[in-house]
Order: sequence, then C-alpha cells, then structure tokens
Amino acid sequence: MHSPIETVIVNARVRTMDPGNPHATAVAVGHGAILAIGTDAEMRALAGGAEVIDLDGAALVPGITDSHVHPLMGALDAVGADLLDAYTWDDVLAAIRREAEGKGPDEWVVGWGLLYDAFEGREIHHDLIEEAVGGRPTYLKFMDFHTVLASRRALDLAGIHGPIQFTENAEVICDAEGRPTGELREWAAIALVDAAMPPLSAAQRLDMYHRQMREFAKVGITGIHGMDGTLETLDILRELEASGRLITRLTMPFWFMPDMPEAEWEEYIPHRDARGRRWRGGVAKFFIDGVIDTGTAWLVEPDSMGEGLAPFWPDPTKYQRAVKRFAGAGFQCATHACGDMGVRYALDTYREAGAAPGIRHRIEHIETLQASDLPRFAAEGVVASMQTQHMMWLDPGRRCNWTTRMGDARCDRAFPTRSLLESGAVVALGSDWPVARFDPRIGMASAQLRHAPGNGKEPFDDQALTGLEALHGYTVAAAYTISEEHRLGRIKVGYCADLTAYAEDPALCPPEDLPANPCLLTMVDGEVVHRG
Repeated sequence: MHSPIETVIVNARVRTMDPGNPHATAVAVGHGAILAIGTDAEMRALAGGAEVIDLDGAALVPGITDSHVHPLMGALDAVGADLLDAYTWDDVLAAIRREAEGKGPDEWVVGWGLLYDAFEGREIHHDLIEEAVGGRPTYLKFMDFHTVLASRRALDLAGIHGPIQFTENAEVICDAEGRPTGELREWAAIALVDAAMPPLSAAQRLDMYHRQMREFAKVGITGIHGMDGTLETLDILRELEASGRLITRLTMPFWFMPDMPEAEWEEYIPHRDARGRRWRGGVAKFFIDGVIDTGTAWLVEPDSMGEGLAPFWPDPTKYQRAVKRFAGAGFQCATHACGDMGVRYALDTYREAGAAPGIRHRIEHIETLQASDLPRFAAEGVVASMQTQHMMWLDPGRRCNWTTRMGDARCDRAFPTRSLLESGAVVALGSDWPVARFDPRIGMASAQLRHAPGNGKEPFDDQALTGLEALHGYTVAAAYTISEEHRLGRIKVGYCADLTAYAEDPALCPPEDLPANPCLLTMVDGEVVHRG
C-alpha cells in the first residue's frame, strides 16, 4: 500500500507550540498535512520512499505568519530607493541621487521608506529634492505610506496645482500662497500621483507578486494576513495559485474607504467565502484614522501641535454602518486605529455590531491606548494586532516626531504589548511591510527589545515580551486571529504542514542575534519553498 508520507524531517529540535506535546525531534508530512510527530527512529521507520530532510540539530517551529502585511501593494510600491535606513537628510539625498543616476529626463524617480525625522527639522517641501533628482518626476513614499513627497514635475503631471477637496480626511499641503509643497497626506491625495505614473501590465504585476513571495519564504514566512484587497484581488490570487506561483498562504481582506457609496458594499457580500487551497477572504478592512506622525491619528486629546481630533471617515457613523453590515454578513472586521480615540471608537463599534459565531474582530496598530480601554480587548474578544518594528523610529529620550507629538503621558502607554497580553488579550504580531522590514526575526527581536536590533538604543519602556511570547504572536496567536487555530499555528498531527526551520530556536535566541539566525527551511502546505 502506498504510504501517504511524502517528506520526513529528522534531527531537529522541534518546538511544536502544542502544550500537549511540546517537543520532538522529527516530523512526517504528506498531502499538505502533518501526519506524525516523534523521534528520529519512529519517523524514519515510517519514511518508506519519502524524502528525508536532516536538519542537523536546527530548530523547527510552526510556520511563521505575519499578521499585518500589504503583500500585493508592497510588491509594487516598495521599489526604487530604499530609504528605511536613511536617517539623515544627507542620507536621503545620496540615495535618491543614486536612484536618479542614468535615468532620462522624463523617467520617474521613486523611493520608499522616507522617515519623518530624516528631515531634521526642515519643512517638507519638494524644493529639498529638485536638485538631487535633476528635475525628474519624483515620488517618495514615507515609511508609513500615508504621506508622499512629490516633485514639482510629478505634481504637474498629476494635475495638482493647488488645494483640493476630498471626501475623506486627505490633503494636498499648500503654502500661504496656495502652491502645493509636494506633501500629500492620505490615500485620496496620493492616488492622484499614482494615476500619473506609467502603468504596469498584468503579467508584470503577477511576476512581482511571485518574486516578493520568494523573499518572504527566504526569512521563514509561510503565511500572511494581507491588509489591502479588492474584488480584483480574488482573480489575482486565483491566477497565482493556478500557475503554481502562490507559495505563501494568504488571508486577504476587502479594503473599504469612506468615499465608497454604501450601495457598492453589496457587491462584496457574496464573496465572503471566496477561497483556494492557500488563500481565503472573509475579512473587511477599514481605516478609522491616519497616523500619529502627521497629526491624522484620532486622539482623545489633541497632540502637541493641536492636531489629531478628526477621524479618517468624515462621517464616522458611516464607518459604524459599514462594520455592522459586514459583521452581520459574517465577515471578520479589521480596523486601522493608531490613536486612542480611534481604538475606542472601533471597540465601541464592534461591541454594537457583534460578530458571527467563531469570528474575532481585530484592531490594527494600537500605538496609544487609554487605560480604561485596555481590558476591553480580552473582555470583548477583540484581537490586538500590533507591529513592534514601528518602535524603531521612537527615541527613548523622547525627542523624535512621534514622541514630541504625543507628550510624556501618552508615551508612557505607547505600543502596550505586555499590558494587553497580561490583560488576557490575544496579541498577534506583524510588520506592516512595506512600512517596516518584513523579516519576522527582526519583528520578534523588536518585541523583546522595544527597539530595532542593532541600533544601540535603550529599551523604550518596560512593555517587552519574552522570546516565547514573541514566537507565540507569530504562530498560535496569528492562527487564532483568523479562527484557524484548529489547523494552523502549531506542529500537531492533522494540522497544515506549514513549517519553518532556523539554526537556533527563536524563542531562546538572544534578541540581538535573531536577525542573523539563518532560515534553513520554509515549507508551505507540505511544499518546500525555501532551503537555506
């Protein structure tokens, strides 16, 4: 009789994240599932003609899932000059000069990851970049992708010559004379420049998506909770899977903006259960506010510049109606909320809307939180989806843009991962790539260090997680968040064969050493998608 076992992994330090059977040395998989767990001898006896992978003592953990990524948007937008490590204005200019070198006068210069603090006190203005890019059309995305700096030529091509009114909380920043400075805030304003850029073909886009998934696999990522999607996304996922290029397990939402007419919501309802073998929908994603760095986060009290008192939805009751409609139709709801008022409003809305059986709503980011709202996550069954890599830009001395805007009292409750965990809340961890690096080793390190590894900073506060808690946030909690804890997040018989091997156990590896911890194997659905 033909054995269902296709691959046996032996000589491993297996951390299963299953309390009933926490450790082993070998695992057998077949037909996309984990079929047996035990000793090397036991699994070798079952192997038959199966492939045997000897990990030579490396650590095997459940497949790593990043709970907040923009995989399709990032594959297209995280191109050009990488500015995430450009901490000074001279660094920025050097990077965009290199990017512009050799380009024709009409070719676009693009970059991503621009830091607010890199301006070193300068006013954001296109004049700062015109010489470096030689007058070419230029489009620099800030690290949070909620702001863009466009050159004068790019503004002209986009038809932006003065203030523009938007139906959502977006803005073309202009000087006292009404001339655009090049700073564009939030999606509706940014989309004007997007539309002026040369379009990509469908084939080019699919190739870029696949290449990006290979990059995810190289660092151990087997699954992703996507954060941007449309009805077109479903066709993209079907095409990627049909062509054998979907090598990352994806949960993809529909993304709803305030300017969408309510009648159009109904077009999405029938697609709640759309899925393939490695992808699924069933999630509705909303923004209730923007970001703290530009004053567009929704705060209980204004920031130090008097900003932060407006939601992203000009009529927040429309957001309430949207959540109620999609929650009532059985969707999971995810809401971007950085500010404490945004978090509170989302919690209130979820409580009013309710959730279908087995569905857990979630709030993304939670960069600041009122003490009275802290216990509500556990009590009301809302998942806290957090990205501790964002703390890499926070200054423990509280002299950066974020901390200056927030002030000491709110800095004392920044990114409250430990407080939420101790309250009984489920804390799922992710990167928000392309806002931050997608490498989960950096993510797990930052959750423990409260700053990015290798930057020499002191911990921002005492909200650090342990190594095991950080790994839990990328495995068990990620699966629980999307109500798939019965098949994902643990190494357990009958679960999906999504597995990640690192040279050292990420739960025990010193956090400063985690980024250099080699990823030796990534397996999705029983398929080896990376070998280091």
